[in-house]
Amino acid sequence: MLPSKEELAEAARLVRSGRAAVAVDHLRSWTSDATSFGPAHALYLEALIALGRRKDAIEVLDTAIATGPEAPDAHDALAFFALQLDRHTLSNRLYRRATELQPDDAQFWYNYATSERSLGRLSHALEACERAMAIDPAMRPAILLRSELARATPEQNNVEDLQARIARDPHASDTMFLSYALGKELHELGLFDEAFAAFERGATARRRSLRYDVAMDEDKMRRIAAAFGSASPLSPQEPAGRPIFIIGLPRSGTTLTERILGGLPHVRSNNETNNFSSALLRHAPAAGGDVFERAAKADFAAVAGEYEDLAGGNDHPGPIIEKLPFNYLYVGAILRAFPRTPIIWVRRDPVDSCFAMFRTLFGAAYPFSYDFDELARYYAAYDRLMRHWTSLFGERLIRVDYERLVAEPGTVAPWLADRCGLPWHDSALDIAQNSAASLTASAAQVRGGIYTSSSGIWRNYGTHLAPLREKLIANGIALT
Repeated sequence: MLPSKEELAEAARLVRSGRAAVAVDHLRSWTSDATSFGPAHALYLEALIALGRRKDAIEVLDTAIATGPEAPDAHDALAFFALQLDRHTLSNRLYRRATELQPDDAQFWYNYATSERSLGRLSHALEACERAMAIDPAMRPAILLRSELARATPEQNNVEDLQARIARDPHASDTMFLSYALGKELHELGLFDEAFAAFERGATARRRSLRYDVAMDEDKMRRIAAAFGSASPLSPQEPAGRPIFIIGLPRSGTTLTERILGGLPHVRSNNETNNFSSALLRHAPAAGGDVFERAAKADFAAVAGEYEDLAGGNDHPGPIIEKLPFNYLYVGAILRAFPRTPIIWVRRDPVDSCFAMFRTLFGAAYPFSYDFDELARYYAAYDRLMRHWTSLFGERLIRVDYERLVAEPGTVAPWLADRCGLPWHDSALDIAQNSAASLTASAAQVRGGIYTSSSGIWRNYGTHLAPLREKLIANGIALT
């Protein structure tokens, strides 16, 4: 029986308020006899993914595709769920089909462009991006993506167009997209004063749109350190963990590290997921202290098993990379669930690290990155937490310095692979040939190989970054 609009609305409310388990049985019954893809299928997929039921979600996705949906928005929706389930080639095909069915929809072309970028087909991504802009010349995300897809040169750039767009309405809320695009291109042209002005304008606009208090993150990291105040004893018989976690601040080299190790035979990367935190919270007690104290009392054997299911461990017998920068919050919990699993901590020069975040427009994550004072305070809190983990776990954390990795990849990368128990192949250094999808802010850059030009890049902005340096020092960060 088909659900009413009211029933669908209530199911959507349950799924999106963290109560997917309550709605999932109704959604299954509403879709079991359906002959075409509809809103109930989409909600059912959303619920299954929220519950970590990957196998069931893949089965529902394949069944929905087999019904032969004809509507372009159905293909677009199915492409989104395929993306959520790491089926990137399928997602790309579905996004492309949506553009074929409705070629005058700018959003469909933009979605297809982002899919092409994730697969490293940058010229095709640029073509799709330009199709989106031809349909909707004011589509701000597409304008930013256009700049991200190609390196600006004196002969080929969009600076005049971007400047003209900003001049027409310099105070528009979505001018931040244009400002980050302009800053990126001016930076590549070596016009650093003008680039900084653009980044600063974009960051200011983005910060105004956010409700955020860095003190809450500082307190969160203090409470995590208190909840995980000791290291569990390590049994000599404890097997090595199959997952390989890569942590560190965004834009610090975590994607580069992932691409190198992910290029080794039989290694799979899950990109950035909440698999571990989802497993942890699902098996933490419902009462007994705050969320961090409860997390420290989780059933860690169950957490490990749940993580394996969420990560698709049954589909892949080899090592699985879990690269989510924010997992630095969960180091203590990870090592209780997987006591011998490799955790790679990628570090970068503090000023380079903070400035790399400042000049990036993120989605919902990293709200601290748009203001120098908040950046410095967050970085210091992060540094204190990492020093806490190091004091507890020592060499169980594998520290990699970004600057040394890019300067000496032929030395550092084989050493890192050995620490992770992976056989080394020199071909892994040719990251431009790694065809795996990349969904991070570095998705376009990693297609160009390993480069050293980002090391010490802050020095081009010395005067502008003096206040950031002063704030980092005031918060206890030693700088060179």
